[in-house]
Amino acid sequence: MWAKFLSIKGFETYEDRMGLNERAKMDTQNVPEDVIVVDLPSQEPQIANKLKSINEIVSNRADCNVIIDFDGVEIITSSSISNLIILHKFLHEHGHKLILCNIAFVTKCIFTVAGLDSIFDFADDTSAALAIAHCAT
Repeated sequence: MWAKFLSIKGFETYEDRMGLNERAKMDTQNVPEDVIVVDLPSQEPQIANKLKSINEIVSNRADCNVIIDFDGVEIITSSSISNLIILHKFLHEHGHKLILCNIAFVTKCIFTVAGLDSIFDFADDTSAALAIAHCAT
């Protein structure tokens, strides 16, 4: 079984939009099906739009942990942070985790200054995030 992934370029197909496509480039074996890994675009407002779409997808599917991969993201806006807080709250209420990984130092500082570093789970990379998700189930 493989985790569900959403493409970095946006939603080209219905399957991409609904988070149903698998990401072939994933090197990790035995990834649970109840994990969605999202690669964020590198700039706003695309980041906020993608997170809003993820919130819609997850609200229709409350049976998964979500990993957000920030690789390539340097700055995040309040709109994106708001979407992350909404997603975290929804997942937490349903007994699941939101894990943020591959976060640049500058971006992590934004979470720290805003006092949000204690709310979110952080991982160095996708493999570490998958380990956290595995422990959550």
